[in-house]
Amino acid sequence: MAKQRVLVIGLGLIGGSLAKVIAQSNNCHIIGYDTDDKTIEFACMNGIIDEACTSITDAVKQVDVVILGTPISETITIMQQIDAVSLDHPIIMTDVCSVKSSIMMAARQLTNDKIIFIGGHPMAGSHKKGIMAAKVHLFENAIYVLTPLVNSTNTHVEKLKNLLKATKSNFIMLNPNEHDEMTGVISHFPHLIASSLVHQAKKWEHTHTFIPKLAAGGFRDITRIASSNPEMWQDIFYHNRNKMSKLLGEWITEMTELKLLLEQNETKQMVSYLQQAKEYRDGLGKEDKGAIPSFHDLYVDIPDQSGAIASVVQTLAAKSISIKNIEILEIRDSMTGVLRLSFPTETGRLDGCRILQKKGYDVIIDE
Repeated sequence: MAKQRVLVIGLGLIGGSLAKVIAQSNNCHIIGYDTDDKTIEFACMNGIIDEACTSITDAVKQVDVVILGTPISETITIMQQIDAVSLDHPIIMTDVCSVKSSIMMAARQLTNDKIIFIGGHPMAGSHKKGIMAAKVHLFENAIYVLTPLVNSTNTHVEKLKNLLKATKSNFIMLNPNEHDEMTGVISHFPHLIASSLVHQAKKWEHTHTFIPKLAAGGFRDITRIASSNPEMWQDIFYHNRNKMSKLLGEWITEMTELKLLLEQNETKQMVSYLQQAKEYRDGLGKEDKGAIPSFHDLYVDIPDQSGAIASVVQTLAAKSISIKNIEILEIRDSMTGVLRLSFPTETGRLDGCRILQKKGYDVIIDE
């Protein structure tokens, strides 16, 4: 049986991770394209792709499936380039963009009857970027949204799902508008708010120079997503600008009402507001991956002595517990001298907590 030939255009975090997953199948031959030579070199050397190509229009003639792992505006441009290619067989084309309305509008304008377009958005990510951050398990338990065009049959959709089966994602079908509204609320808008909070702190630093030290704690946590790629997020905001504008208007109205509660010392209403937020937040799913990358953090009090950090790491390594990231926090609320450990999974965090507690460490899981 001939191998299915897959072209992955854009070998960043998402495209690279998908290529890695697909590479696990012996039934696929992966061709990779990226504008960065070092990315291509890394992908070839590490077996992420079987071969590299320098021309999208030439490569697309040789494949069965095309995965566009590029930013939204660039994806639309590439779709138009492929649309002009003379194909002698049908191909399935999909993307990974987090705004679907713009993508599907461009897809509906394709005139090449050999292209079967199925919009896609694997709702997973990382605080790292690039091919070197690509992981096979990146999409495990993540929601993977599909938005097929009307010319996409169930057979086409199932073929794409089968190709991506090893991602271990949860596939759901959404129309572009409802997808963009939901991702706007729980992903795009929070990124904008996180950036605005950082700007506010930066302005106040002129008055209080000690702010960066205090911000090493909880503030740094709640604004972590503001460290994402600025160019990529500007592109996302642009393509989802109408819904972002609406959300900003609603946010301004809510903040105006909240300001009144504070100024008028409306104690009961404020407690109710905070209580409702707590209950809703505590009830959110903790096992499924969402639109914003989750961080399974553990906080460990450590003594101020040589080898303290190494001891914690070695204790976990001895039990084959993997750590995703490690950071020393100077201040976190009322805690000082704290080591923050980030784990790839919730199971890893719980196992790490149990192991360290048995060793006598003061450990806190902050929900």
